[in-house]
Amino acid sequence: MSEHLGEFEQLVMLAVLRLDDDGYGTSIREELKARAKREVSPGAVFTTLERLESRGLVSSRYGEPTAARGGRSKRYYKLTAEGRRALAQALRTVRRMVQGLEPKLERL
Repeated sequence: MSEHLGEFEQLVMLAVLRLDDDGYGTSIREELKARAKREVSPGAVFTTLERLESRGLVSSRYGEPTAARGGRSKRYYKLTAEGRRALAQALRTVRRMVQGLEPKLERL
């Protein structure tokens, strides 16, 4: 089954992948800010991660509780094999759509 990914879902998945499948909410937000130049709310990231997890595209695990976090654990995310396939397909589609348009885009 082909998974359609929205733009923000792709960005979140790319951040998770870039973080070596060991990203958590704050690090994913920081990656989006640094690389995509997007300020996003924690809620937007967590809602997207929950949706991706329900679709089987990411999985999560809890780390050890830490005193610095008041005894709470970080929730770490990684792409599943299906998530990697879906992301690769989405990126191939974008590349095909952009092919030949570079001169037109450079004029903007």
